[in-house]
Amino acid sequence: MNHYKTIEKISVAEFKDRGSKFLAYAFPIHSIDDFKKRLKELKEEHPKAAHHCFAYRIGVDGNNFRSNDDGEPSGSAGKPIIGQIDSKELTNVAVIVVRYFGGTLLGVPGLINAYKISTSLALQLTAIIEKPVLIEYELQFDYTLMNEIMMVVKRFGLVVLKNEMQLFCRMVIGIPKESLVLCLDKLNDFRGVEVKQIQTV
Repeated sequence: MNHYKTIEKISVAEFKDRGSKFLAYAFPIHSIDDFKKRLKELKEEHPKAAHHCFAYRIGVDGNNFRSNDDGEPSGSAGKPIIGQIDSKELTNVAVIVVRYFGGTLLGVPGLINAYKISTSLALQLTAIIEKPVLIEYELQFDYTLMNEIMMVVKRFGLVVLKNEMQLFCRMVIGIPKESLVLCLDKLNDFRGVEVKQIQTV
């Protein structure tokens, strides 16, 4: 898999059922820390809400995901939220649904429906984009080689994730998976450039 689907920017959708209000926030994330920050912000923004239910999926191997019912009956909130993320084959995405209780119990089928619809609406309101799968590498090289390195960055559409420029430079780059072999060949042609893959857990 050389590409993955994610969302471009934050979106918010509202769904109401028998007095209860569901506010679904969908946003792109890159790490669990990104997600925790968003959850904290929304809890501060909606302190009187009854529930802050969520689901997220991160990475391209499909193993890093979580869903949470936040006090709703088991399987009635987190599961339908992750179900909507997965039905659109998205990753690096989180959805948090904030519920204000309206006084009438909706029952498990009603909750599943409300969390599913609110999540679906939020995901419809933001553009779905394809991004290349990036493999991270660390480069170490002499400052005099900076121009040549930057030409490779432009030619292969590399993403510079970190750049420490001194007499001896250290750069962390993301190489699109589909051009990995060609790009590494080019980098290894340079004398005095140390190329090392970063192992992501």
